[in-house]
Amino acid sequence: MTLAIGQPVPDFTATATGDTTVSLADLKGRQVVVFFYPKASTPGCTTEGGDFRDRKADFDTVDTVILGVSRDGIRAQENFKAKQAFNFELISDKDEEVCKLFDVIKLKKLYGKEHLGIERSTFLIDAEGKLAREWRGVKVKGHAQEVLEAAQALHAEG
Repeated sequence: MTLAIGQPVPDFTATATGDTTVSLADLKGRQVVVFFYPKASTPGCTTEGGDFRDRKADFDTVDTVILGVSRDGIRAQENFKAKQAFNFELISDKDEEVCKLFDVIKLKKLYGKEHLGIERSTFLIDAEGKLAREWRGVKVKGHAQEVLEAAQALHAEG
């Protein structure tokens, strides 16, 4: 199944930091940014998370929830969140259910070896639960700002 712009995103429920369970259905009426990153506490992921953290107040003004997702266990996610003072929840997707829903598991090459991993990707879901924008193969620099501007534009339309 491939998600398409303008189509409803199927509901998902996942274990998240702060001893919470995140369900997309519970967030209806708000915009949602779901960003997928390869691994907690690695340099690129730390920078990306920090960029979202530093813009959270701006996302809040346009009623947009930020969620980070990786295949790390909940303990690794809690440590990552605490260490970086992230002000949003991180989803532990060990069984890759959410990753598969958004089709972000890709064949990657590292040191000449191929493995399946998360392609850094971000999705913006509108207040009705439909996919509004997607970014795949994300480069970290400037990305959170671009997503913020898209969220602001979407909010202004609504």
